[in-house]
Amino acid sequence: MNNDTQTFINIDFSEFLALEEEYEDCIFERCSFSNMDLSFIEFIGCEFIGCDFSMAKLVDTSFHDAIFKDCKMLGLQFDQCNEFGLTFSFENCDLSLSSFYKTKIVKTIFINIQLRDVDFTECDISGSLFDNCDFARAIFSRTRAERVDFRSSFHYSIDPENNRIKKAKFSLDGVIGLLDKYDIKIEG
Repeated sequence: MNNDTQTFINIDFSEFLALEEEYEDCIFERCSFSNMDLSFIEFIGCEFIGCDFSMAKLVDTSFHDAIFKDCKMLGLQFDQCNEFGLTFSFENCDLSLSSFYKTKIVKTIFINIQLRDVDFTECDISGSLFDNCDFARAIFSRTRAERVDFRSSFHYSIDPENNRIKKAKFSLDGVIGLLDKYDIKIEG
């Protein structure tokens, strides 16, 4: 498209026969991309507010400087996105059941995010911020989480022997999530 900022409001994109190949500096409010094939589409500098992406297909989809606020994003395979320039931030979103397997998403901001059952296996999240995020049953295995701020997040279980967590920040309450594999009881 490459025009001035375009705003799309209350659009169910599943009704379109074909989408544009590129959306640049667009705003999408309360739009539905649920169960859609978004393969090979580029979203550059776009903002998504209150949108539903649940179960959308993301094969080679590009997100460059994308902002997601108040979005429902269940079951997304971010590991299938085009990794070149993959940058985004999330606020008040539900990303449960999604996968970031082997993705490199350094310095990504996650604020008030549901990350239940999310796969971070072999993912590089170095320098990222997870502010008030729920990691119930999230998978961390061979994850690079150096300098990550987990201080206000909860329900994570991260094995320090199987993940790189040098200089990561945790709250005193959250340290319990680093000891899960030992099946010990900590009382305070």
